[in-house]
Amino acid sequence: MAILTKEEAKAIIDKVLSFATADETEVSVRGGRTGNIRYARNTVNTSGETNEIGLSITSVFGKKSGSTTINELDDESLKKAVARAEEIARLAPENPEYMPMLGPQTYAESKTFASATDQIDPEYRAQVAMDSIAPCEENDLTAAGYLEDFSGFVATGNSKGLFGYNQSTSVDFTVTVRTNDGTGSGYAGKDFNDASLLKAGPVTNIAAQKAKASSNAQAIEPGKYTVILEPMAANDLLRLLAFGMDARSADEGRSFLSKKGGGTKVGEKLFDERVKIYSDPSHPDIPGNPWSGDGLPTEKTTWVENGVVKNMFYSRYWAEKQGVKPVPRAGGFIFEGGNESLLDMIRNTERGVLVTRFWYIRSVDPQTLLYTGLTRDGTFYIENGQIKFPVKNFRFNESPIIMLNNIEAMGKPERTNGNMVPPMKIRDFTFSSLSDAV
Repeated sequence: MAILTKEEAKAIIDKVLSFATADETEVSVRGGRTGNIRYARNTVNTSGETNEIGLSITSVFGKKSGSTTINELDDESLKKAVARAEEIARLAPENPEYMPMLGPQTYAESKTFASATDQIDPEYRAQVAMDSIAPCEENDLTAAGYLEDFSGFVATGNSKGLFGYNQSTSVDFTVTVRTNDGTGSGYAGKDFNDASLLKAGPVTNIAAQKAKASSNAQAIEPGKYTVILEPMAANDLLRLLAFGMDARSADEGRSFLSKKGGGTKVGEKLFDERVKIYSDPSHPDIPGNPWSGDGLPTEKTTWVENGVVKNMFYSRYWAEKQGVKPVPRAGGFIFEGGNESLLDMIRNTERGVLVTRFWYIRSVDPQTLLYTGLTRDGTFYIENGQIKFPVKNFRFNESPIIMLNNIEAMGKPERTNGNMVPPMKIRDFTFSSLSDAV
């Protein structure tokens, strides 16, 4: 019963609403099957599958709200849950920022569901693990990986007539490969809605090649380098910029989009003119949910065009306060790239560093978007268009704002952790110190 049809979900939501006495009531029901397999030291150590369903109720009296969640959907349990939510709402303080619930909305059809992912079973997961472990064993390498797949649904409705239903699937695979002497490490990963696109063997081969190539890394001096960021590394920083484009933070002076003395930088050119960032729930590679968290329909939105900031996220409350249209937060971003391949970028680099990914990223200054973190799992020195040798990992101190003003080249965007991000060649990237960690 973990995956309900649209009709089944609506029947349950309507039943809950029939029990309600609050001024406004919102109901959300979601469920699905989640499966996984994990392996380390070339041996599977855990595997499992869960089927879960849950229902949440929010009851509102005036500007006072209360919520409850349950995982039993019989009539008596639903009645008790409604009563509990209404009891909490009556006791709660008023929320001065509460916005009345939306009425009926029109949601576009989503392409988030793929039958190949829905059909994943334990045999499929075991084969993924084998396809990853086998080439590592053959090459005297050690693999540790994790696959997680999901197939499920979400439905929402309220006492004002709003209703939405969507099914979705996802599969996420990551693998770390180490040399047996512990001096080399490589990492690779892929995520899709459609499991037919996932090929665990080729993904593992990338991590294995990086592990062998990064063995016995040498130290070079920290400083400013031209860097070539693979899509995973570029995404690690660019997502922090994209998901930080909140209007309220900017208006209140807490954001990189805040102007000194008041106002925001919307309409200003902050980045290289080649930078375009947008979101599109109908994008074939990163399809998104038809509605946002507050029930607003999601739609294609341009956030940055020709380096100029075009939009920010506006919650319904903040949009009303500012007298503008609400703009839902995006589920995933598309960073338009260029035509230069990763190999071309390396060939055209006189002196630089190739970065596989970053980790342990922490904020230093939210108003300049300055971050610090470390390189990991494959960092290499480039000289005269060739990878010369692996280098010890660096700590970096850099802002994606500066990074997007120092672009030398970009490649074709690839799906990475739910976003579309290109490989990028960036000049004057700041490495502040060395790290001995592999």
